[in-house]
Amino acid sequence: MKAKTIVVLVLVALFVIILIENTQVVSLRLFFWKISMSQIILIPLTILIGFVIGYIVAKVTARAPRSEKASMNSTQHEMEGQGVTRSIIEERKA
Repeated sequence: MKAKTIVVLVLVALFVIILIENTQVVSLRLFFWKISMSQIILIPLTILIGFVIGYIVAKVTARAPRSEKASMNSTQHEMEGQGVTRSIIEERKA
């Protein structure tokens, strides 16, 4: 088995053990709401909400990938702006 598969299986096993050990009913107070539910439901629910929020934040803040040609053109313009001659730019490209 691959190391990644083993790590995932161990994490899943630990998660299941934690869920089985935490079956009591707890009260969640959030601002003016009070919700009573089993921890076996609350723990995965909070983890799921955290993953969804993290995914959304990552998608919103991700930069669009630049094409290689656009990247080279901007580098060339930056070098020309710094007084680097075209012959030196051509040498760097090669």
